[in-house]
Amino acid sequence: MNRNKLLLILVIAVIIGVFISFDLHQLLTLENLQQHRDSIAHWIDQNLLVAVVSYAVVYVLVTALSLPGAAIMTLAGGAFFGNLYGLVAVSVASTAGASLAFLVARFLLRDTLRTRYKDTITKIDRGIEKDGAFYLATLRLVPVFPFFLINLAMGLTAMKLRTYALVSWLAMLPGTFVFVNAGTQLGQIQSTSDILSGGVLLSFALLALFPLIAKFVVGFIRSRKVYVGWQKPEHFDYNLLVIGGGSAGLVSAYIGAAVKAKVALIEKHKMGGDCLNTGCVPSKALIRSAKAADTLRNATRYGLESVPVQASFRNIMKRVKDVIAQVEPHDSPERYQNLGVDCIFGEASFISPWELEVQHNDGRTERLTARSIIVATGGKPAVPPIPGLEAMQPLTSDNLWDLQEQPKRLLVLGGGPIGSELAHAFARLGSKVVQVERADRLLAREDEDVSAVVKAQFEADGIEVLLEHSATEFRLEDGEKVAYCDHNGERVRIPFDQVLVAVGRSANTTGLNLERIGVETLPNGTVPVEDDMSLRYPNVFACGDVAGPYQFTHAAAHQAWYAAVNGLFGQFKRFRVDYRVMPWVTFTSPEVARVGLSEAEAKAQGVDYEVTRYGLDDLDRAIAESEAYGFIKVLTVPGKDKILGVVVVGAHGAEILAEFTLAMKHGLGLNKILGTIHPYPTWNESAKYAAGEWKRAHAPEGALKLLAKLHAWRLGRS
Repeated sequence: MNRNKLLLILVIAVIIGVFISFDLHQLLTLENLQQHRDSIAHWIDQNLLVAVVSYAVVYVLVTALSLPGAAIMTLAGGAFFGNLYGLVAVSVASTAGASLAFLVARFLLRDTLRTRYKDTITKIDRGIEKDGAFYLATLRLVPVFPFFLINLAMGLTAMKLRTYALVSWLAMLPGTFVFVNAGTQLGQIQSTSDILSGGVLLSFALLALFPLIAKFVVGFIRSRKVYVGWQKPEHFDYNLLVIGGGSAGLVSAYIGAAVKAKVALIEKHKMGGDCLNTGCVPSKALIRSAKAADTLRNATRYGLESVPVQASFRNIMKRVKDVIAQVEPHDSPERYQNLGVDCIFGEASFISPWELEVQHNDGRTERLTARSIIVATGGKPAVPPIPGLEAMQPLTSDNLWDLQEQPKRLLVLGGGPIGSELAHAFARLGSKVVQVERADRLLAREDEDVSAVVKAQFEADGIEVLLEHSATEFRLEDGEKVAYCDHNGERVRIPFDQVLVAVGRSANTTGLNLERIGVETLPNGTVPVEDDMSLRYPNVFACGDVAGPYQFTHAAAHQAWYAAVNGLFGQFKRFRVDYRVMPWVTFTSPEVARVGLSEAEAKAQGVDYEVTRYGLDDLDRAIAESEAYGFIKVLTVPGKDKILGVVVVGAHGAEILAEFTLAMKHGLGLNKILGTIHPYPTWNESAKYAAGEWKRAHAPEGALKLLAKLHAWRLGRS
């Protein structure tokens, strides 16, 4: 740190030290101002210019240094100087102080604040990129963030000082007037009866209503501003147009039809999307076949004779397709047409925020309009640009289900949920599986103890897990497919028959013509949505994989409710999506089910927590089923039973997690779970036993010692 910065820090520290040491904050209270009101008013009458200048200087220091008392000083400005002088003094001083804080942050605190207030500054940066001046004005008018944080955070952006000062002055002026006016009424209170006077009541009513009025005005201006240059249709074909017939699109259309809106659903391929056709349903069917093979192979666990498993891969894949066919009617066009949804097969692209051009699969083209449009186009597997990979005709979670011959040697790229589930399934079905992961462990979003259990089981089932390996090249050598990986500078050769790529997913936005309506995708490929799931325009929404941040079917359905309801009724009330309790499950064996914070996340966010563990090897039902392995880990607020997060690693982990998810959603602690009767013997008893472990760790030792003495005394012992 250079000398100028050190000097500035010293000056600021001295001023703050004086402020604290001499209890100057006690001067900036309503009680103190009321107590000395007459003497202060008399002095101001005799020295008006000096008083106004002195007041302004103090106000600048309080604002610039983010000291407590700015609100009281604003009220005092009205009480002692009246509306005109008070408004001028406060508006000029507050703008000057905010500008000084802005400059201090830019000069001194850039690195520190970007680290400490990362999430807040990320939001502000996003707004600055789109429309800096208007965004700053909305922050000033509707104070979502504290003003001192806005002053400091804006200094970290590229906004010019003159723009910042001018916009701040104009945007703070209405609020300043409301506070100054309230101060003038405070100055007139001489007795308790004055509190009930019309002027006082009106001023304080205005003070209370101003944030709501400002929020409404900003929302109105923003909604009109974004539509500049577009001509809204006079009438519409539909209340709701939904692009995409996957989980998010189906739920959106269902909700629209349920409330009797006119809805059309546009799908270019198959109804049901990834979940039905290439994701959740087929993968779980394959996993179940793999589990059956493992049971037969290890039947001695249950007192039976183990048998060699001769897997007919064609029959397995036929069963997978049969399962899809049985589930398919739930998502069929016929079902949704019977619900009142117009199902259109074709590809949609934006013409305007209210209009889509649809290229039907039969070659026809038409344009459709709607009051609201929902983008629910899902995602697709990401295939990295590794030299030679494309020539290997790689498998993904999309095309895997067309396989008719089981690969003898399967190379799996990726150690996330999809890669791990499929690697384990193929290994149990008899393939020799090598799993390559760039990170230092599998399932990197989970805690290390979770990853360790999964890795140990994978290796026990014959999977060769190669961590910290990065695929760099694919070749065909003497008719054999070979992958080369980098491992700490060493070149590792891996021969294989088929390669399955599971390194992530990207959003489906190609062909939507989003650029026409001014929507740019984020670096991860998803579209930028607001908290109400809107996409730039108040009537255009996105949900599901195309919106992120979660790539789960249940998350897509959750988002779809907000998109549909806000799309149909958003002009009356808007709902903000709530991700606080988002569960997910990785269906390996053992299953890994989690909701809320992990230990790593709690540490990264600076959240204090306690850990309670319960080993599933202690559960009677697990012992009876020869699946006595794994654990439940619960994070709670220190000293309290409030649940911060839970992970279940073991058989039936997904079902066990449901009770904890319900508890977190409705604010129920571990004591409530412990006090609930659970049937015996069940897997869900483990939730009660985990709660019991927490209770045992928080038993009142002092009270228990007294009880021990009481019981001893009642036995007649000293």
